Formats: sequence, C-alpha cells, structure tokens
Amino acid sequence: MLSGTSTCNPKELAQAALAPALADGPDQVEPARHGDSRPTGETADLLVVGDIVTNNPAAPTAEAMAISGGRIIGIGSRADVDGLVTASTKTLDPGGFILPGLIDPHMHIWTSLLTYPNVDLSHELCPTLDDVTKTIKEAVSKAPDGQAVCFKNFDPSLYPGEPVLTRADLDRIAPDNPVLVWNASGHFMYVNSLMFKAAGITDQTPDPPGGTFERVDGKMTGVVGEPPAEQLILKGLPQPSMDDIAKYIREILTACAAQGVTSVREAATGALAGPKELALLHQLNGAARFPVRVSTAQFAVLPGHTPVEVAAMWKAAGVTPFSGDEMLRADAWKVVSDGSNQGRSGYFLQPYLGEDNGGKADYTPESLREALKAGLDDGWQVMVHTNGDAAVEFALEAYEELLPQYGDTDLRHRLEHCSFTVDQQLTRMAALGVSPSFLMNHVYYWGAAFRDTILGPTRAGRLDRVASAYGAGLRPSLHSDYNVTEVHPLLSARTAVLRETKADGKVLNAAECATPEQALAAITTNAAWQIHADDRGSLEVGKAADFGVADGNPWAGDHAGWADIAFQATYVDGEAAWQA
Repeated sequence: MLSGTSTCNPKELAQAALAPALADGPDQVEPARHGDSRPTGETADLLVVGDIVTNNPAAPTAEAMAISGGRIIGIGSRADVDGLVTASTKTLDPGGFILPGLIDPHMHIWTSLLTYPNVDLSHELCPTLDDVTKTIKEAVSKAPDGQAVCFKNFDPSLYPGEPVLTRADLDRIAPDNPVLVWNASGHFMYVNSLMFKAAGITDQTPDPPGGTFERVDGKMTGVVGEPPAEQLILKGLPQPSMDDIAKYIREILTACAAQGVTSVREAATGALAGPKELALLHQLNGAARFPVRVSTAQFAVLPGHTPVEVAAMWKAAGVTPFSGDEMLRADAWKVVSDGSNQGRSGYFLQPYLGEDNGGKADYTPESLREALKAGLDDGWQVMVHTNGDAAVEFALEAYEELLPQYGDTDLRHRLEHCSFTVDQQLTRMAALGVSPSFLMNHVYYWGAAFRDTILGPTRAGRLDRVASAYGAGLRPSLHSDYNVTEVHPLLSARTAVLRETKADGKVLNAAECATPEQALAAITTNAAWQIHADDRGSLEVGKAADFGVADGNPWAGDHAGWADIAFQATYVDGEAAWQA
C-alpha cells in the first residue's frame, strides 16, 4: 500500500535538503529577550475594551481588560478597572470578540520546510483525482519549459482504489517540465521522465540500500520509495537558501497567527541540524519578533550519535530545560516510537485490515529506555510519539519503569498523537501523570479510511478518544502536527465534538464525542498546561495578555460553525502580533 501520512519522523530528506544551508547559520543561542524591559506596574499602559471572552468559568465575559507590561492586571466591567487607568493609558477597541489566544501544542516548522513552497494537492483542495490532474496541469502551464515543478500532500488513501501517479501519467500531463509529486506520507514520491533525467537517474540505476525505484519489465514506473531513493531525486532540484528558510519560517508562523494562535510547540527541533536550528530561530526572532510564541521540543536523535551524546550537544549549546525567553523557549525532549497509521507503519497489537503486518516499533525496549532516560536525566519534559496501540503500550511500559526513579516532578510528560488506545492504557496514563495530545483531525480527514480500509470499524472507533481521556481524569490537548494537517485549532475542536468524517459525514464512535467545553479547553488551558505555559489559555489577572480578535465567539456559538470563525488580529503581551 503506497499511502499514508507520516507524523513526527524527522525526514532524512529534509535533513539532506536543508542542512547544507543551515550549516552557514548561527551556532550560538542568543535569546532576544522581548518584553524583559517591561515590568508589570500598578496602573495600565493599555486598556482593551469590547466583547471579551475570558475562558474563566467564574467570570466568562468582561467588557474591559487592563494590561501592564504585557500582563493582565484587571479585568471585568469598566468600573472594575477604572482605578487602573491613567491619562497615559492607551485604549484599544478592536471590535469583534476578544478571545484567549489559541494554542497548538504540537506542530512542525523544520520538517515542514522541505515541501513548504510546493503546490498543494491535498484532498481538501483536490477532492477528486481529476482535480489533482487539473491542478498539476495548471501549475506546469505557468512554469517555463524545463523548470522543475513540485507538488505536496497527495494522499492516495483518500481516493477510491488508492491510486498512484505513474511516470506515464506525469509525462502525459507535463511533457516539458520535470515534475515531482510528494506522497503525503513522505515515504513515496512520483516523478516523470524529465525529473529522472534532471537527477541523472536511468532505468539502469540500481536501487540504493533501503530505497526503491519501482519497475515493471525493467522500466521505472516513476514511483520512488523511501528516503535513500528519494534523496537521489532531490539532487535534481535546487536547494533552498538561508534567506528562503528564514522567509518560510516566518510565513508558517504568520499562518498560525491567522488562525488565532498565539503559542505553538515545534515538536522536533534539531532533527535536521541540531542546535543550529534553535540558534537560527532565536536570531530570526531577534531581528523581528515572531507573531506567535514558540516552545521547542529538542529531538533525541542525530545520525551517528547516541541519545546521551545528543543530550550533551544540547547542553554544550546552552540549551537546558526552560532556557530561552518568553517568546522562544526550550521545553521538552522528543522521541518517536513508531510510524504512520495511514502509511501502515504505526505499531499495532493486531495486523492492519486484510494484511499480516501490524507495523513495528522504531526502537527496541532497551534503546527506547536509553533515549527517554537521556532526556529525563537532564530534567526535560518527555514527549513520545505513539500512533498504534502497541506503540502506546511500548511507551507506557518504558514510562512505568523509568518515571518512578525521578520522584514526584511536575514535568507533565506526554504521549503524542496517542491515536489508538484501550481503557486500561488511559487509566495507566493517569496514574503516571502522563497526558495525551491528540492529532484530532485524524478523525476528520482519515476516519473513513481507518474504518473502511485500514483498520476496520471496531478499531477505528478507538481513534482519538477525547471523551474517554477526560473520563480517566486526564487533561488532553489537540494539535495539528502541521504540515500533516493545517494549523486550525477551532477545526480540531469541532472535530472533537462532532467526530464526523469529511468523506461521508458519518460519526466515528459517538461515545467519544467531547463536550464543547472539553474541546475548547483542549486548545487553550489544557494545551497551555502541557507546554508549561500556565499563564496562557484564558484571560485572567496575572496571565499574559495574549488574545485574538474574531468575528465569532466559540464559547457561545454553535460548535458546528467553529471552523468558519475568522480572526482579524492577534496580540501577544498586548502588542499587535498579526493583523489581517
């Protein structure tokens, strides 16, 4: 099966394509210290007035919010804050609804850069195979003859019969341009004859170890599998420059802000070039403040190094738990335990539907413990990518063995995606103090495929169990895993409540539908708690003045319309961060 969407795995391809440019980047981590010179005072430097939605159950709405030094020092009626206002206080009346800034606690900047500028062929934009063909034709028609044109997010699992794009198909669509189409999983690409020629590959080119050039009767079909072979194709493309990388990073973060997001966690920092990635982020943030706060999860794996050696590299660069500043802070240690469920490489207790393969773990039990221990020894919050139910079990067993050795800490360790679980696993998570973060739009985009062709209806019903997580006493969050899905927290929250699949609108296990309050907490206060940002997620005295201005109020509106709410602006520390 040539389908699926990879989550979390730091693509060797991104490393090969981007690391050369990053080699010239900064080595030293130098935080910009935005806001450090603005102490909180007893009177307001900014008064925000309007329809304020606080996400504080004790006082859910307000009409005025007094801010000093980026912190909320008063909130309530105008009369409640009058004593905090002076002649020098500025007033902001932005119109619309003033909402707490939303939080995406797991997305990817770095590994998304590989395909960021490519033309999008996602099912959302191309609901039929004819739409895919039309989009390729249109993009190629705008390019000069001979110029390579690249596409991303083509997902065969979402089309009838799981079709691929062959060399012959692409030669017919684009006879005058090299073309490369990425499968959404990143594990496959589809290329035409001119792309093979640009990369110096012929039908006689041997398969590299670990990679495949699919052939029929000795002739390449255009289907290229796995990073070692894909890297050979990438040699036919120009590499991005440092200026390109800087531009793409800022555009990605700006797109987050446009969805009302004021904080994100980058969930695999260092996967391409180690500490240089964090150094560059600090440099860029110093040149011009980012439009969102960024928390980073330091990746535990670099080629040729043990996790202990990688941990030492981070420490040598001055990167320790909670180092940085309030705009860009290092918070976690990241480990990936299995692959992609859609790509049938997630690790399951039973085989995939109609197959004898249940995926596999990316570690042995011993090596997983070594990777986790390297982070725990240095005091990091640990995040473990777990997609299949066997991967969840694998990670839980490691946590159960290791965490008692470190005493009663408040590091809020996590399981990422935690896609398929059974009740006992959720109960054990609660006992450990480990919380799940769900890639919620798995249900929306791939729920029907899991139900019908990948896992079957019974197991598919155990996908992203938000209601059961709450029932077990957990504090779940929802995330995008961008660029696997778009950064759109209100869409994720809607999916948590409705659990409707995009393909047919059917509900995937109604028993797991979250309440609106639970879903909104999962993209605000719960997500803030998971990234050690307790001062965010609601608008209350003492918290950061991070908020968005929107044309709707999800705390009062019909949840079916949440994804249609549009933001006009976001503010971080009470300062404009993004405006439409």
